[in-house]
Amino acid sequence: MKIVILDSRPLTEDHAAWEPLKAVGSVEIYDHSTPQQATARLRDAEVVITCRVPVTAELMDHAPALRLIAVSFTGYDLVDIAAAHRKNIVVANVPEYGTRSVAQLTFALLLESCHHVGLHAEAVRAGEWTRSNSFSFWKTPLIELTGKTMGIVGFGRIGRDVGELAHAFGMAVLAFDEARRAPPAYEPFAWAELDELFRRADVISLHCPLTQETAGLVNRRRLELVKPEALLVNTARGGLVVEPDLAAALNEHRLAGAAVDVVSHEPIQPDNPLLRARNCLITPHIAWATLEARKRLLATTITNVVNFVQGRPTNVVHSG
Repeated sequence: MKIVILDSRPLTEDHAAWEPLKAVGSVEIYDHSTPQQATARLRDAEVVITCRVPVTAELMDHAPALRLIAVSFTGYDLVDIAAAHRKNIVVANVPEYGTRSVAQLTFALLLESCHHVGLHAEAVRAGEWTRSNSFSFWKTPLIELTGKTMGIVGFGRIGRDVGELAHAFGMAVLAFDEARRAPPAYEPFAWAELDELFRRADVISLHCPLTQETAGLVNRRRLELVKPEALLVNTARGGLVVEPDLAAALNEHRLAGAAVDVVSHEPIQPDNPLLRARNCLITPHIAWATLEARKRLLATTITNVVNFVQGRPTNVVHSG
């Protein structure tokens, strides 16, 4: 069985980490692949492993032997599921590997937005504290989270972890999710519809998948509902946000600040309006990328492929 890894580099620079796959097939490893390169590389592949290279219907048409698409992420929006169904190709993902890591960065972004630690640290090095002649000085308003309301859009594993952290900080939690499972044990907690959540929350944190229904859910209409002192955090998918609308809300002081780890086109393009928006913190899609999370991701991806080859598929999101 021929196994092709299209983009190994985000997970590991060590090709030897994929060694267990050699027990079930021949393995070709590429650090990166463009869509054009992927077409050539998958021509006779039976298994493809992808981290962020899209597996489109056209790509599948050029890979007639393909039997498994193993996505090294939880989100599988980069796969044309309908085309996989038509072609009887199994799609597997890694449902849980970085829950804690993403929740951790969510609060790192939020706390930076509240205290601007980096800005103040640089000010000290630049001599501003010395010149202030005061035992304490600050360059921005500083925000305490206790007593404020965290609005969480998408209350799955990550959303629930973020809710736990918010509760630990003394925040009330509002959550929106299409599937309302059992509520958490802590209080205060309440379910809310999206518009209500945007109106009431002091912090809005996105943790839902990117689908046709959720694409652009943060748009001008919803941003007109928010409190001007509210903060937005996005560690989910860039496509959830209409970026020109968010930039306008920030620049027009209709939203106090935003912190995003994801954007609509990655890597970020020079014309992205968020690069010029006021009080907008942008990190380069690192929430998932702690060493511990990447190790779990790699191990589960390998297990998914081995189990499929041995006739016992795991973590199947679509079976052909």
